[in-house]
Amino acid sequence: MKYLIFFIAILQFPSIWAQKTPAKEDTTKLKTERLKEVILTGHTMLGSKFEIKNKTGSASYISKEELKKFAYTDINRTLQTIPGVNIYEEDGFGLRPNISLRGTSPERSAKINLMEDGVLIAPAPYSAPAAYYFPTIGRMEALEILKGSSQIQYGPNTTGGAINMLSAQIPNELSGRVLIAAGNYNSRKTQVALGDSFKNFGFVTDYFNYNSDGFKALDGGGNTGFDKSDYSAKFRLNTNMDAKTYQSLTFKIQYSEEKANETYLGLTDEDFEQNPYRRYRASSKDVMNAEHQQYQLTHFIKLAPSLVVNTTAYINKFKRNWYKLDDINLGERVNINKVLSTPEDYPLEYQTLLGNNNTQPDVFGIKANNRTYTSNGIQSIAKLKWGTNGLQTLEAGIRYHEDDEDRFQWVDRYAFQNKELIRTTVGEKGTDANRISNAKALAAHVLGTIRINNLTLTPGLRYENITLGRLDYGKNDPSRTGQDLATRDNNVEVWIPGLGANYRFNNNVSLFGGVHKGFSPPSNTPGQDAEKSVNYELGTRFNHKGLKGELVAYYNDYQNLLGSDLAATGGTGSLDQFNAGKVRVSGIEFLLNYDFLQNATEQFKLPVTLSYTLTDTEFLTNFDSNEDIYGVVTKGDEIPYIAKNQLSLGINLQHKRFDVNISSRYIGALRTKAGSGSIPEKFKVDSNIIMDFSTRYFLNKHVTLSSNIINIFNTVYAVSRVPAGLRPGHPFGVNFSMTYDF
Repeated sequence: MKYLIFFIAILQFPSIWAQKTPAKEDTTKLKTERLKEVILTGHTMLGSKFEIKNKTGSASYISKEELKKFAYTDINRTLQTIPGVNIYEEDGFGLRPNISLRGTSPERSAKINLMEDGVLIAPAPYSAPAAYYFPTIGRMEALEILKGSSQIQYGPNTTGGAINMLSAQIPNELSGRVLIAAGNYNSRKTQVALGDSFKNFGFVTDYFNYNSDGFKALDGGGNTGFDKSDYSAKFRLNTNMDAKTYQSLTFKIQYSEEKANETYLGLTDEDFEQNPYRRYRASSKDVMNAEHQQYQLTHFIKLAPSLVVNTTAYINKFKRNWYKLDDINLGERVNINKVLSTPEDYPLEYQTLLGNNNTQPDVFGIKANNRTYTSNGIQSIAKLKWGTNGLQTLEAGIRYHEDDEDRFQWVDRYAFQNKELIRTTVGEKGTDANRISNAKALAAHVLGTIRINNLTLTPGLRYENITLGRLDYGKNDPSRTGQDLATRDNNVEVWIPGLGANYRFNNNVSLFGGVHKGFSPPSNTPGQDAEKSVNYELGTRFNHKGLKGELVAYYNDYQNLLGSDLAATGGTGSLDQFNAGKVRVSGIEFLLNYDFLQNATEQFKLPVTLSYTLTDTEFLTNFDSNEDIYGVVTKGDEIPYIAKNQLSLGINLQHKRFDVNISSRYIGALRTKAGSGSIPEKFKVDSNIIMDFSTRYFLNKHVTLSSNIINIFNTVYAVSRVPAGLRPGHPFGVNFSMTYDF
């Protein structure tokens, strides 16, 4: 480790305030080019939509202007137009999303790389990657999605893909934004941002708050919503733009706090039919309190016209305590998931959940899922550019990373008295889960771009060396004296090759494809193998008289799929992984864009976007699992919570004074437990069609008036049967906003 830091330091910090050479270029133009280069080198995967056409794999870019159309604060709705993305909702607000790319396990988005400004952002990406923290999408300026061989340089997960969220960038000149919005369910949104650049200094600050009283009705009354505030700032020092060796040093700080009155407790099928937005009284104490901190220090240096190096040291800290109902004990402890999935087997427990009658003491177990996470490291990426033929570019990167999850949990016992939950036993802290999981990882990659006439090749190689460990102090040692300490560790070393190709027949048609090794780290269980696969894709991009599109077919051949024991999917929450054996995942991704008024008028535009995703999954081996969504799996069964068919349609009428936007999506029925053939009703989430609407009126160049409606037809639909019982999607929601940009 010390040699790695020493090497990077020597590479990075020579002549940090280099002598400038006489100015020969326009200062403004040079400034823009320099700042763009700084951003593109270390923080982005793509940088813009224009980079997609040259990629040797599937890629998507959601720009700042596209994000503004609906101004979503829900990442699930933001990603719904991207082919190859599978999502199942949970809370209706996107606070803790479940995202899958190309059929990876969607639970808590743990099997994809989540990044903010090019840095891993999951709470503990190696030791505990379940995304109980997710960045505030409302403060992002762009989203980048890579799938297939085009994301080989991003890890540790290389099977499905990577999502990178770009936060507010330091502007070239004084600019800012003030936004206020209000809607039904007492929903509100506020943003205040300000930034500027000077000769050798630049900054941007951003405050974002969004909150709601919630759309669910708690028996007996109460708030079922959330309140989340996000504060972030970036400060940059830089040499003169025309310095012989241009350098910059950027410090980023971010802090967020969240209180969410969310629960794992859903509804029985019968109660969902009567009132899908009901919440049982037994969940009245459930609340998530969370804080997140992020610190980044980034150094950029242009050592030569063709060589740049970007180095970032980072620390992410996250702590949360999700205090929520876990079990009912009327003589025998029963998990709430069992009660709601089979209420006929637990009629007394179900009636007790309703809270209509007084109970004996200690009937309800409410667990304090108290955890702290730390993720820190240093990464450096060097990019070397050559000519237009042969070896065009060479990228090399290295990262040392450490993370950990500290569980210090307890269970309080409650009873109902006069329809109110009263605590009858105070649990001793650390007597439920009392352990620390940790990981240390050294990763490196090299990626080349070779161009031979119209053919572009991108061979790449990634290396991961990971040590995973666990210190379990046991439930009888809350002081952590070590008297019952149990330790375990697991090590994995892997080389991950990939090769992508793109052939341009002309400026309007290209064919691309690739093959790469898929990988996902195992748990700290000694000797457990990593998740491994070989992944193939073949696609084409085309532009015929304004009709732009992309068609991709892919095939992921898993030699060893890993499942995780998550409370969020009805498990125990141990995070232990298990071998799910060989699996095949294949699919088709289709995207079309066309402006129906491109030749009719200059005043209006009518771009229409259509996307379709087919995802076909199949287990190729038999196995048994205690995880609720898997159970006993037979060869030929399908992976749960992956919809086979998805369709999205976006229509945008644009004028210089206003725009009108419609976004509709269809998600096919999905199974909630592994199986084959027709889906049994008790293991099914029905298909749904949801439409959103927005309109903006540009009062002048500074002021915009907006109205956004989600689920415009107030469609009632279920989104999941986990963590415990049926859960509804967001009903009709409307808000009005005013934005002042300068």
